[in-house]
Amino acid sequence: MVSFNIVLFQPEIPQNTGTIGRLAVSTNCKLHLIEPLGFSLEDKFLKRAGLDYWQYLSPAIHASWEDFLAAENPQRMFFISTHGEKSFFDTEYSIGDYLVFGRESSGLPEEFYEKYQNDMRLIPMPGEHSRSLNLANAVSITLYEAMRQNRKLLNI
Repeated sequence: MVSFNIVLFQPEIPQNTGTIGRLAVSTNCKLHLIEPLGFSLEDKFLKRAGLDYWQYLSPAIHASWEDFLAAENPQRMFFISTHGEKSFFDTEYSIGDYLVFGRESSGLPEEFYEKYQNDMRLIPMPGEHSRSLNLANAVSITLYEAMRQNRKLLNI
């Protein structure tokens, strides 16, 4: 059973994706990668970060955002962004939700902020010198809040 769907929009750093792949295996999540990717799926850094977990992953690779939407027909998506106005803590997550994260260097495409405005979420960063969190950390933080809320259904 898939607990949640992790969606990485055009990830650029193989180590982050490898780490997130390992997280997905450990939490029964489905990992979706939206192309173009900033690395090869054969990248040694991707494999090193994912360790031997990568063999159990089977990520869904989507050629574009439109292909992802057509293939998955997601009912509920939450976009985690520094441009969100509503805290991810104030969201009620359900099993099967899609948690969407943007590129390490530039986040989500500009048009997403208007199109998905009501689904944007922010991870609070009270530090005065914070610009953004590492992608793998942001995925972990968000996923574990969603899992915490659904722990009885997930038997954890």
